[in-house]
Amino acid sequence: MIYLQIGGGAGDLDPSTNYRDGFSEFVKSKNDKNKKIFIVEANPANIKKLKRSWKNFKNVKIINIAITRNNVGKKMFYYSEKDAPYYQLFSSKKNHVMQHYPDSIIKKIKLPCMGINSFLEKYLKNKSIDWFSIDIEGTDYEVMMSLNLKKYEIKNVSLEYLHLKKAQKKRIIKKLIKFGYSYYGFGLDHNKIDWWFKKKISRWNNLIAKMFPYIHRIHYKRLNKILLK
Repeated sequence: MIYLQIGGGAGDLDPSTNYRDGFSEFVKSKNDKNKKIFIVEANPANIKKLKRSWKNFKNVKIINIAITRNNVGKKMFYYSEKDAPYYQLFSSKKNHVMQHYPDSIIKKIKLPCMGINSFLEKYLKNKSIDWFSIDIEGTDYEVMMSLNLKKYEIKNVSLEYLHLKKAQKKRIIKKLIKFGYSYYGFGLDHNKIDWWFKKKISRWNNLIAKMFPYIHRIHYKRLNKILLK
């Protein structure tokens, strides 16, 4: 089994999240000695915590790089002093940070980046990914729309939808359905702000595509009961 997390943060060692991380909890609960784990985190301040979080697991590769839609060399990232010490809202979009911390000092740092497809080609070439989790604060849409789902085999996608606009949600849904994915309910985030899409055709796919952008208004527990019958 191969697990890939884009946006690892501080793993399950961040007190601001009550020491919880949905991806970590899910993967660590799997009794599979051969599982391979790839965790990508842009913020260099979080790497030590991530290494501590996964120190008891052998097949873990932690990669300190920012994932973008294409190769751009280096890019400026922004964060708020009030979000210290692990900076949950560490983003390449300054406005994204300012929306959450409007009255704080916004700092910046330039970091190396790698396009999503170049990253997969380098680290996971010809490998089937069982779980792909992405939460990269404001740039999830660009990366997901650039992701080459025709070339790379990904069985399950856990995507944070919280910061997506209505039109972006609709485009991502249409893309996933086009490549044979079906909506299966909540993703890996323990706060239930992720969608779970599975590489499996469902009779509900066309319904979901038509319902967007209105699907966000429906109570998700009710929707999940309908979709998972």
